[in-house]
Amino acid sequence: MGRPKKQKTKTIEAQTESKESTAAQKESKPVKEKKIAKQKQQNTVESNNIEHSQPSINIGLVGHVDHGKTTLTEKLTGKWTDTHSEEQKRGITIRLGYANTTIYQDPSTKTYTISKTLGDETQEIQNISRRQKSDRFLSETTPIRKVSFVDAPGHESLMATMLSGAAIMDAALLLIAGNEKCPQPQTKEHLMALEVMGMKKIIIIQNKIDLLTKEDAINNYNQIKNFLKNTPYKDCPVIPISAKYGTNIEYLLDAIVNYFDIPTRQLNADTIMYVARSFDINKPGTKINDLKGGVIGGAIKQGTLKVGDSIELLPGYPEEINGKKIRKRIVTKVVEMKTDIQSLESASPGGSIAIQTTLDPAIVKSDQLTGNVVGLINKLPPVRDKLHMHVKLFKTIIGNNDEEIAVDAIRASEMLMINVYSAASVGLITSVKKELVKMTLRLPVCAAKDARVSLSRKIGSRFRLIGYGIIQ
Repeated sequence: MGRPKKQKTKTIEAQTESKESTAAQKESKPVKEKKIAKQKQQNTVESNNIEHSQPSINIGLVGHVDHGKTTLTEKLTGKWTDTHSEEQKRGITIRLGYANTTIYQDPSTKTYTISKTLGDETQEIQNISRRQKSDRFLSETTPIRKVSFVDAPGHESLMATMLSGAAIMDAALLLIAGNEKCPQPQTKEHLMALEVMGMKKIIIIQNKIDLLTKEDAINNYNQIKNFLKNTPYKDCPVIPISAKYGTNIEYLLDAIVNYFDIPTRQLNADTIMYVARSFDINKPGTKINDLKGGVIGGAIKQGTLKVGDSIELLPGYPEEINGKKIRKRIVTKVVEMKTDIQSLESASPGGSIAIQTTLDPAIVKSDQLTGNVVGLINKLPPVRDKLHMHVKLFKTIIGNNDEEIAVDAIRASEMLMINVYSAASVGLITSVKKELVKMTLRLPVCAAKDARVSLSRKIGSRFRLIGYGIIQ
């Protein structure tokens, strides 16, 4: 009795498949084309919304010199960020570099890529039916997230520039070359800098695995985990890659999308933007009537800016009056805004932006306005030439010969370098009472109460990060 039943079941399944097949065949060609066009239009709208919008997150690339930060930036964005002549001559990053990219997902495999279309599958396409070819757009990559990368210098003499860049980062990739012992001096110093700046999540990149055997890669991985075990980042992902050859880039993109959260933005707060670059875009020989105003670059931390807004920059432009250096408040207007090559009518937190202003190009060239804070007029934090801070020092730092050096307590009359937001200055300690420190600055800074201030002490010939302070 069981045998006929089994045959009956088979027959029902066969009938169901036959009905579905018949229904598919009956679907008219115009209906199919209409469905395809509708889906294609929807995909295009979603793509435009992400690809032609402002990046949603600013991700820094930090780490020791020559560990592959600029190479990875190029692999992720297609842009080589070392454009300054001195950078190309010396083969190192000197100034902060910026580049945007859009991360896509292949709906069929759920893997991530920076390619808008799937790879070359000509042979496969030749072997599929005409109907499958017409549906191929359904398998094209879908834009998931647009991100902005900040390539920070790794050389020890450029620590202040790295700290300026850290001020505009929402998350970070710490690159560690797998063919070198971990940690290298700036590997540790950059990790401490991220902690000082309050970075919650980072991804560790074990780079240059193309130069390693399997055993060497495992040994280096264990060094990395041992290095991280007493830090807030002990559980962060460690991803082995080859930036040069693009190995495992899809896993890095997966981590960027799923591990890094998009920060909550304060769009209704007073606008604050940190200036990390400023430059003149006019070429030599440009006629006076064709000159364009100076450009400032950086990231908005809160609020919004629109084309046409009147803005001010504090602490302003350095001038010397009667032998005394002062900062002169700057007022200007937003003429145009861009993120990479995309023009913006309004900008909000997320990604790096460049603002063309009405400023004289002479006062913006060569990053002269780096460290300024931008906002609407009379809406910025106060300018301070004195700081009162609650400080926290590290126990040890890495010296010139990789040895651990104990951090001594801060002393009165000592000179320290400070970084607050994207600004750098030097200050004289005037008072020390336990963890409360007062300092007089050579160059004033614009900073709000509770802002974090990194503290660096000159050890040997270099300033080394020793801790941080919170403005009281």
